[in-house]
Parts: sequence; structure tokens; C-alpha cells
Amino acid sequence: MTWTNAVGRTCGVLLYKIVDGLALTRINPNVLTFLGLVINIVAAVFFGFARVDNQPRMFLYAGLVIIGAGIFDMVDGRVARATNQVTIFGGFFDSVIDRYSDVALFFGLLVYYARANRFLYVVLAAFVMVSSVMVSYTRARAESLITSCKVGFMERPERIVLIIIGALFNRMAPVLWIAAVISTITVIHRIVYTYQQTTILQASVALQAQAQSQSATSEVSPVSG
Repeated sequence: MTWTNAVGRTCGVLLYKIVDGLALTRINPNVLTFLGLVINIVAAVFFGFARVDNQPRMFLYAGLVIIGAGIFDMVDGRVARATNQVTIFGGFFDSVIDRYSDVALFFGLLVYYARANRFLYVVLAAFVMVSSVMVSYTRARAESLITSCKVGFMERPERIVLIIIGALFNRMAPVLWIAAVISTITVIHRIVYTYQQTTILQASVALQAQAQSQSATSEVSPVSG
């Protein structure tokens, strides 16, 4: 067994222990989802209150807090399944709260850069905040038209990992540039993919309508004189 596999198995066992413990409490999974948002807001506060003299330390705290929030992101669905509390609303609520969590983190960064008078990164943080929402929106809107739209790389887990790396290693500036570029590419990819799939779908519907029209015409018997 490799070191990576050993770490993966250990984390998996720990995660199942946490899920089992929470399942015994019969806690509502939506509560866990909301707690994840609260913890992410705490991380955003660390970002926002950082100053030039304490910025590495405050960002480190924020990164550690985001890791804690990630635990709630990982267990809420598992607890729902373990306690037979899976609901349609639960999936909707989880998605909405995830968007608020994302916005809170980027808003905290936006406040930090504004207080530090770094206008370029204020704009960049705002752009990444909007693009992160658009990555999720394009998928949700596309899947109201087509079966699935999971193309692209910059999903929420990748964004969170990038933010954690930027916070823990004090490399938030390059992380924001990476997130801005890849999020934009992901949005464009999903727009193009949805265009292609809806074009195919419309062509298929048109062919079916034409076939039904021809079938109806052929069923009409000619009137003899």
C-alpha cells in the first residue's frame, strides 16, 4: 500500500466515524449544512480583518477554519443517507448554502484587499466571486434544458482547495488569478456544450415532428372518385 492510499484510507475511516457519530444524534442534515456556512463566515471574517502586519497569520487561521467547514460539506449528505433523511429540499438547500459560503469567502478577501488599498485585487476578488457563482449557475440552468452539464474543471471542491492553498501558504494572489482564468474557461465551456446539446436536441425534436407529420399524412386514405 502506498503512502497516499494509506492516508486516503485513514481519512475515509475517520470520516465514517464522524458520520456514524452524527447519525446517532439524529441531527437534521440541513443543520449541518447551515453550520458549514457559519464556519465559512468565520473564515471570511479572518480574511476581512487581516492587516499588513498580521496578514499571513490571519490567512492561516482562515485556511484552517475553511478545512473545518469542509468537514460539514462532506458529512451532511452522508448523514442524510445514513439516517434516511434524504429530501428533495435538502439538495436544494445544500446548493443554495454552498453559494452563500463561496460568496462569503470571496467577500472577506475583497474587504481585505480594499482595506489594503490594492484596487486591482479588489476587482480580481470581485470577478472571481461572480465567476464562481456563474460556474454553478450555468450548470443549473443548463440542466433545466439538457440531461447533464458537468463539463469543465473549476467546480466548488477545486475552488475551495485553491483558497485553502492560498490561505495556508500565503499565496492568495496567484490563486485568485488561477481561479479567475479557469472559472471563466469553465463557464465558456459549459455555454458551448449547452449550445451543442440543445442544437442536437432541437434537431431531434424537429425530426420526430416531421416523422409524425408524415405518418399522419400516410394514414389518410385517398378519396376515390
